Amino acid sequence: MSRPRIVFMGTPDFAVSSLEACFDLGDVVAVVTQPDKPKGRGNTVTAPPVKELAVARGVPVFQPAKLRTPPFVEELRRFSPDVCVVTAYGRILPKDILELPPKGCVNVHGSLLPRFRGAAPIQWSIAHGDTETGVSLMVMDEGLDTGPVLAMKRLPIGPEDTSATMYPKLAALGGEVLREFLPAYLSGALKPVPQPSEGVVLAPIIEKEEGKLDFTRPAIALERRLRAFTPWPGAFTSMGGKLVKVHRVKVAQGKGAPGTVLSAGAEGIEVACGEGSLVLLDIQLEGKRVMKAAEFLTGHKLAVGSQPFGT
Repeated sequence: MSRPRIVFMGTPDFAVSSLEACFDLGDVVAVVTQPDKPKGRGNTVTAPPVKELAVARGVPVFQPAKLRTPPFVEELRRFSPDVCVVTAYGRILPKDILELPPKGCVNVHGSLLPRFRGAAPIQWSIAHGDTETGVSLMVMDEGLDTGPVLAMKRLPIGPEDTSATMYPKLAALGGEVLREFLPAYLSGALKPVPQPSEGVVLAPIIEKEEGKLDFTRPAIALERRLRAFTPWPGAFTSMGGKLVKVHRVKVAQGKGAPGTVLSAGAEGIEVACGEGSLVLLDIQLEGKRVMKAAEFLTGHKLAVGSQPFGT
């Protein structure tokens, strides 16, 4: 069989391993990615990581602002792709693009479908307390991650894992799942299997407010959310009208009205939650550096029984 002609669609670091796999598996005839965007404090216009790799490999790159108007499918049609591989592209594909390649469009998705369909599967798998995640290779349809699945590869979530630590591991796994299963699909040896209707969980886009510590929640839920939303938006609260970022915590079994300081010392600042308590270990006051709780307390006395946070 001749090498398949592949159009690749993806944008962030997460998609780079998948694109590298496509270079190994076929002829990447075109790459589609999001437009360059301002980045960092200087708002320097920066190319997506996928574009940087494609340019280095001499592959035509397209960065359409919209896929429907004018019909971007006509740009792709002249490349006669056998298959389109999509990893974290960031846009919904219209029907005409889905139907363009004879083998359709396949997607590398960072969860074990049908669990965590949507834009932020890595974060929500940690926030929900899952001990396992992975990547799914599926044939795309017009729904939100609803297409039939070709293969999955699994990965444990450790008790210390954050989105930042899981991200590169799952990105690499995306490349592995393509190398292992895409050739079999293209040859007809691997058939897609419809997703079960049970077990569907949505993973919506993360909003900044998701990082706000609501001490009426169980402590274990807040600890998971901190890890889930690291690096962004992080976990935060407020004190005296100033933002307080919380970088590291541990769960304890203290009891009290939610938001009440149960203890404050060298071991941390223990705050009562809706269930159990959360010990704040590394914190950062607005405009300041990250500090251990003991160091923070030298300049900010917190009385046991007070409720200083969220005010």
